[in-house]
Parts: sequence; C-alpha cells; structure tokens
Amino acid sequence: MSKPVKQIHLAAHFPGVNNTTVWSDPASGSHIEFSSFVHFAQTAERGKFDFMFLAEGLRLREQNGLIYDLDVVGRPDTFTVLAALAAVTDRLGLTGTINSTFNEPYEVARQFASLDHLSDGRAAWNVVTSWDAFTGENFRRGGYLAEDQRYSRAESFLRAAHTLFDSWRGDEIVADKQRGVFLSDPQAGAFSYHDQHFDIGGRFNVPRSPQGRPVIFQAGDSDHGREFAAAAADAIFSRHGTLADGQAFYADVKGRLAKYGRRHDQLLILPAATFVLGDTDAEAADIAHEVRLAQVSPATAIKFLEQLWNRDLSDHDPDGPLPTVDPIVGENTIAKGRASVRMHRDPIAVANEWRAKAEAENLTTRELIVEVTGRQNFVGSPATVAESINHLVQSDASDGFILVPHVTPSGLDPFVDKVVPLLQERGVFRADYAGATLRDHLGLAEPARQSRAS
Repeated sequence: MSKPVKQIHLAAHFPGVNNTTVWSDPASGSHIEFSSFVHFAQTAERGKFDFMFLAEGLRLREQNGLIYDLDVVGRPDTFTVLAALAAVTDRLGLTGTINSTFNEPYEVARQFASLDHLSDGRAAWNVVTSWDAFTGENFRRGGYLAEDQRYSRAESFLRAAHTLFDSWRGDEIVADKQRGVFLSDPQAGAFSYHDQHFDIGGRFNVPRSPQGRPVIFQAGDSDHGREFAAAAADAIFSRHGTLADGQAFYADVKGRLAKYGRRHDQLLILPAATFVLGDTDAEAADIAHEVRLAQVSPATAIKFLEQLWNRDLSDHDPDGPLPTVDPIVGENTIAKGRASVRMHRDPIAVANEWRAKAEAENLTTRELIVEVTGRQNFVGSPATVAESINHLVQSDASDGFILVPHVTPSGLDPFVDKVVPLLQERGVFRADYAGATLRDHLGLAEPARQSRAS
C-alpha cells in the first residue's frame, strides 16, 4: 500500500529580536507600527496559512554593557498585537510566545482564553521557559531556574492553565427571555490547583473558549523540551529544517508520543525556515549571497565573534583571520540575552572548529561568520522551493514549515504569490480554509476536559 500524501502546514513568523532582517533593504519597514503587523498577517491569510507566529523578548539584548543595536531593539506586547490582529483577520491562527518562568497561570490563561473568544477560536500559545538571570532582573521573581526546574515549572504551569481552561464546561451560560443571561451551574469556573510550584484556587472568570483550550506550541530542543512537547504540546517549533536532521528529530519526538497515549498525528513538527526566491535557481543563489552579506555586516561579524570568544574584540579586523587567543570560558560577560551564547557549551571546541573551517576554505572572519550563521533553508525558483518543501514533508522530515522572511513586512508576499499556487496545484496545500478555528486548520480535535482540582 502506498503511503498517503500529506497535506503541508504553513505558517509565518514575524521576526522579533533577530539578525535575520535586512534593515538596509528599501522595502524593510517598522517592527513597531501596527500597519506592519496588519500587512504581514493579511498576507499570510491571503496565502491560506495556518497561523502567524509572534515571538517575544522580555528584555533588550546587550553587548559590552550597551543595547545591541544591530538588530531589532523592541517589540510591542504580544497579547495586545494579537488581539488587535483578530479584528483585521478572519481565519488566520494567532500564535504568541508567552514565558512560563516569570508569569502566573491565572493571568496567562485568562489572556489566552480572552484571545480565543475575540478571534472565534484562533489562539495558540507557544510555551517557553527562560534560562538567564539577566532576563529575570525585569521581574519580581528574579534569578533563573536550572533546566530541570524550568521544565518542571513549565509542566506545572501548563497543567494549572488547563485546569483553568477546563473549569467551564461550555454550556453554563443560558439565555432566557424572562431571566436574561444566567449561569446554569453554580460551580462554573471553580478551580483548585496545588503542587510545589503553584497553590491557587478560586473561580476562573472567562467561559470556555471556542477551541476549548488554545493550541499549545513548544519550542525547546533539549531532551526535557522534547519530552515536554510529546506529553503536552499540539505542535513543536523546531530548528531542524534539513532532510537527515529533520527526519531524525521527527522520528525521535513522534516516537515519544505512545507512552503518553498519543498518536503521531496529535503532534505536528514545524521547523522554522527562511527562503530566497529568484526567477531561476542561479538568480536566487546570487540574491541569497547578497542577503547573507547584508545580514552579517562587518560590525555584526565582530559582535558574533565576541559572543563566542566572551571578550572585547572591537579592534579585530573582520576581513582578517580569526583571533589566535582562545575564548574565555565561564559566564558570558560580553553578551546578555542571546540564546546563542548559551548554546556554545564548549566555546574552545567551537572556536577550534571555526578555525579549521576557516583555514580549510581560506575564509576571513566575516566570511566564516556568514557560513556558520547561515539560515537560508529554501533558495531557488518558485518551482524549486515548492518541490523542496513538499519533498521534506512527504519524507517525514517535518509536517510543514514556519516561514521567516528576511524583509518585514512585505517579505512574505513573493512566497504567497509564487510558491503557494504551485503547492495548491500539487494538491498538497489547501485552496481555501475548510474550518473556522486553528484546530480545524491543524487537524487537531478539541482536547478532553480535565478535572477542576489538582
């Protein structure tokens, strides 16, 4: 029996704090003005995308004690933007990253339940944790948690939120001509949740939302993160966008579902992906090279170098070789608020890998940084990109992709205009929305309610 053809899921990521956006492009616009969010969201909806993804940074990045001004330095509140976008879109899912380390279950559940009502069932929550004391300084409960404690709190946070979402059945509000609107169940909204992280009880004041609960996303890549996603998430936001790497990640995470009583289709794997289009593959490759050079200016190359070396390299020549001194091992005192710093668990080993690559390929510092920070997943003509996306999905390297354009807000337009029609012609992507809610778009059923008490 032949394997059934999978339908591709597509979403769009409005870049937050990043080095992906090419600010020098004349088409580059504001990341603050609402018109940018509107254009981006409406383009995604015109392309029949499942959802728009909005990241969130809780503190401005710093380097050498100063605000890092080579990429985006601000972002309006996630809930405010998504709630406003609900009024100017009809079907597009609205996904927001909200932190479980510094927030509280009641307020987050209330905000997402409200967004789900305002959007008629299109809300999704990307549950993340925070790893650094630098971010924690912005909050009353400062400091940071070890990885196992962060995920323990996140798991408890999500269970508490589910308890709140499920404290309403959905049929308690009754309309009566004589009595008006009233509650048929005096226990509506009653909840109780107690464990080592949270000790809360009372009444949740937002009735059950159109999806029952918002769709849950998770973005961690550690073993803890993968296990958390397998146990509780509806979709995972992955960085594994190539064939072999994607297949390995896909098999690993999907293989964890059975122990939680879940099927393969109850968790979607959606890697982030960038793209560069041209009329031909050769033209696209030329454009992609120029984009990478624009993304990694000489100043940006030095900043990336400092993040790994953990020392001031402001006088280093970006067009010369890598530094001969080794990185300073230990707490990174140069770069604050960058996850990439945390990912280099052995800075000296990484530096030696970079040196070997630079020597073998005769690369300058800047050329090396361009190579090791490359983020272009799909480069080619529209036909080539459509074929590549379909091949990865049908090969179980992903269930679709969350696209990150290098120009905001208009960078998504060429993809919607030129690639989406080709995927539709292949019959692997919808011609129109079949349902009204984000769960409909993703093929996810409304979850069963859990107990009001925990």
